[in-house]
Amino acid sequence: MKSAEQLRDQGPPGRRSRWYASVGNQVLISIVLGIAVGAVFPGFSAHLEVVGDTFLDLIKVAVAPLVFFTIVLGFASAGDLKKAGRTGLLALIYFEVVSTIALLLGLLAANLSGVGTGAGALRGAGQPSGTPETGEHEGFLATVVPDNFVGAFSSGHLLQVVVIAVLFGIGLLSLAPAVRTRLGEMLETASEGFFAMINVIMRLAPVGTFGAIAYSVGTNGTSMLLALAELVIEYWIVVALFVLIVLGGICLAIGVNVLRLLRAVRTELTLVLGTASSEAGLPGLLKKLPRMGMSKQTVGLVMPTGYAFNLDGTSIYMALCTLFLANAYGIPMGFEQQLGLLLIMLLTSKGAATVSGGTFVVFASTVTATGYLPIEGVAVLFGVYRVMSMAVSTCNTFGNVVATLVISWWNGDLDRARLRAVLADPAVLDRAEDLDDAAAASGESGRTTGETTSTTAGSTT
Repeated sequence: MKSAEQLRDQGPPGRRSRWYASVGNQVLISIVLGIAVGAVFPGFSAHLEVVGDTFLDLIKVAVAPLVFFTIVLGFASAGDLKKAGRTGLLALIYFEVVSTIALLLGLLAANLSGVGTGAGALRGAGQPSGTPETGEHEGFLATVVPDNFVGAFSSGHLLQVVVIAVLFGIGLLSLAPAVRTRLGEMLETASEGFFAMINVIMRLAPVGTFGAIAYSVGTNGTSMLLALAELVIEYWIVVALFVLIVLGGICLAIGVNVLRLLRAVRTELTLVLGTASSEAGLPGLLKKLPRMGMSKQTVGLVMPTGYAFNLDGTSIYMALCTLFLANAYGIPMGFEQQLGLLLIMLLTSKGAATVSGGTFVVFASTVTATGYLPIEGVAVLFGVYRVMSMAVSTCNTFGNVVATLVISWWNGDLDRARLRAVLADPAVLDRAEDLDDAAAASGESGRTTGETTSTTAGSTT
């Protein structure tokens, strides 16, 4: 049964839906218009920052409560602490392994290309940052646990919300079944209310995306140095290789075509790309992934936690940019220095979602912590951060989608029939009855051919 909103967008009976009625298509149009306005009217575009920032602020209002509700409800749906703990442990192991691969890929690409070597304008601009600041690590650890419940939501530190939600979820599982059920129903109702609010906010997505893109192009697009342009291009290429080869290989191992998975979540990824904020896509993914066949419990536990611990795009950014600064200032970094840098980034990259300013602030703290990279060089990179952050956020978000898919498959609670139906035709997500019919047909086909496909290496969804 189609909703009244879908029927209204579709128009009179017998007429096809207008292509521009889709929010995803509207965002794509706004990206193109934003690029054009930013290039032609850079002075005017410099004043549009407030448009994009206002939209992101509206999104952030609901992100922390949604993260709290989804994690707690993930614990509630697990039914017992052992199952929830197993899911969390598998997720953390996966996060650490894939994030390390992302860091290594970034370091490899930077070493092979010599990124930053030709940035003569940066030479002599400043001195190395000196003694490492151990307080950066202590500051990160100090922000993990909030000093009060409400402060975790108002501080902007997403990791604090994750900690509170995990503790609340564990406590929920210790309650009597009747009490747990009543409390779970209340939280489910509150969660639906926040999702409804997000649906209203998402109507403004094209406007927010237009402002963010126009401002980015207008203030940075025509003034980039050649070395910085090369850094941006190389970063986008490395991210694309990471998605297609690393994440694609992971998906292939469980029988899923990564390109079809990208198509299925393209609306959310387009919004993330346009706003350069991972938070913009989180509400939609929390609702869409369970409908794609991933268990609600796994989505509730893995997806929000991944926003703090599984930041693949951030890891690649930090690896490339730190070596860019080293090469730009002529500071040699041998194997031992890069190994030490890797260990530092494994720690600091986990704080990117918990610090105001995100990836760039954490990158600055990492440069300071090395003790030999010039902190002044960070300001040089800020000019192109907005362009790179679009790829950072998109890679982070899709990396968490793949993580949720893998953990759901690992737990044995992935509805492969429903997933096949969605990946074959993502449009069925808008038609509940068609989705159920397609999943049933796919499941029937899977039962008749399952023995053959399960032993065929090339059989991917």
